[in-house]
Amino acid sequence: MQQPQADSELEEQHLINFVVNRLEDTLPLDLGEEVEVTPAELYKVLVGACADGTSITHICETTDDSPHDNTVREYFTDQFDLETLELAGNTLLQRELIEVLPNRPVEVVADLHLDPYYGNEDETAHLYSSEAKRGTTTFHAYATLYARVRNKRYTLALRKVTDGETTSDILTEFLTLLDGLDLGVKAVYLDRGFYNSDCIDLLSAYNYAYVMPIVKWGDEIKEELNNGWSRIIQHSIADSVTFPIFIDCVYQQGRYDEHGVARHGYAVDAPFIDTPAEARRHYSKRFGIEASYRLAQESLALTSSRDAGLRYLLFVTSLLLQNVWRYVHWEFVATTRRGGRRLWKWPFVEFCEMLTRAVWAAFNVRRAVPANKPPDDRFKR
Repeated sequence: MQQPQADSELEEQHLINFVVNRLEDTLPLDLGEEVEVTPAELYKVLVGACADGTSITHICETTDDSPHDNTVREYFTDQFDLETLELAGNTLLQRELIEVLPNRPVEVVADLHLDPYYGNEDETAHLYSSEAKRGTTTFHAYATLYARVRNKRYTLALRKVTDGETTSDILTEFLTLLDGLDLGVKAVYLDRGFYNSDCIDLLSAYNYAYVMPIVKWGDEIKEELNNGWSRIIQHSIADSVTFPIFIDCVYQQGRYDEHGVARHGYAVDAPFIDTPAEARRHYSKRFGIEASYRLAQESLALTSSRDAGLRYLLFVTSLLLQNVWRYVHWEFVATTRRGGRRLWKWPFVEFCEMLTRAVWAAFNVRRAVPANKPPDDRFKR
């Protein structure tokens, strides 16, 4: 059966306009009078660098009509500091997003993302220290809050994390944000970085169901996770808060070259989870966030800049591209039909390629390089 034809189509120019309009409306640039470059041109360079996974310098050097890369960076660093960007970043991410969230409660995920820093140890402002990972203990750290809807992940909030801040500080902001949104929350899934008494108290105070993996603190819990079968126990941290731990046991069966029984513990307070196996199954949904990070790396512009504001702008733009792709895919590309919409194949990499080509077209991408002698017959057909 031949598929019905679409009534319209989205072109590359439509997509770049949509993204640039979102950025201009939320983060307006004041360039003053008699300035040849426009805010739209600056944002097109930014979007092109993210979509192409390269750098602002690369986009400017390979196009003829783009502004100089130093000009682009200077306007962004002069006009936006980290505090300004953090205040506007969540608004930017949430625009149009609330429209596609269902009326029913959704699952949300809070996570910490650590980007290794290998620079001067004395210049650690706006950086975060943690356990050694990938050859360093210093990171550009970001906390993210996602909504999981129809097996898709939408970023609701992004927050820079620096030394001296605790996970309970981050979680307080995220739970306050959730309370302010017209959004029902089925459960909050957190990574093990949030496993402490303060965060568990916060979740109980806000009355949110939650699931998170535990950390093996103390001989008692280590003994529980080294012996026995699937079960539910009561546990306390620092004798201040008591909560149930669901211990799930599964046979490795050679997975990852491991054999024997693997035991996983989860701190759980959710009415829809009754068994340890259900705790593991529901928490496994959170791992989809790693796919979001992989996509974010694909659409994250490269930079060697130490400016925290510029790095934040690049990261929030990469997350914005994912939100826009999912929103446009659902609202404009999907076919409405009985029983639910049909999502036509349109991968994120193709979306980014379309944005990149739109930027190349806008700035006249370089199609020839200087040569010290003309091409001979080997270059001809």
